[in-house]
Amino acid sequence: MGHDNNGKYEKLMELTKGDYKAFLYDCDGTLADNMEDHKETYERVASDGGVEIDPGIVDELAGYPTTEVVAEINKRYKSDFNPKEFDASKSELFYNEFIPQTKPITHVVDHLKASAGKYKIAVVSGSSRKTIKKTLEVLGIDSLVDLMVCSEDYEKGKPNPEPFLMAAEKLGVEPEACIVFEDGDPGVQAAEAAGMKSIRIDKV
Repeated sequence: MGHDNNGKYEKLMELTKGDYKAFLYDCDGTLADNMEDHKETYERVASDGGVEIDPGIVDELAGYPTTEVVAEINKRYKSDFNPKEFDASKSELFYNEFIPQTKPITHVVDHLKASAGKYKIAVVSGSSRKTIKKTLEVLGIDSLVDLMVCSEDYEKGKPNPEPFLMAAEKLGVEPEACIVFEDGDPGVQAAEAAGMKSIRIDKV
């Protein structure tokens, strides 16, 4: 595993050569190896509300804000969850039970560590600030991140470019000088719409 990971790290370093000034990382599934945890929290909150969901829906909508995933669950399962309440329950469960055991996606976390101080670093996520802050603390990289753009900060989430454009503006960097690290289609679409290059870390 170590060797494979090393190859991926080298490849990321290779792919990010160029005139970049800022690296924008998604968090869940990109820095944090926690997508299975997210699926489990969706399943548990839905199940508490008497609805058994297929966790595949979470993969399908990776990167979308929780409230939009809940709206889709309601559509498919004819359920009537209040998206904001579902989001709050899910966040609390995730925060208390799952974040403390978060593991890093090593080649991406190592890339961030190697780049901190040389490039501006932002974490751009569809999750809440509280959740992302604690996740970065558990991964031991919170002090290396210059900026967090989280679900409270913008009107429209990925695949809309707003979160990435906001990050570029706050960092004072032109969009074309930013490169985005993502693990899902909505994030890649958002990066493209923002005029930024992107790397699908799960395809490195």
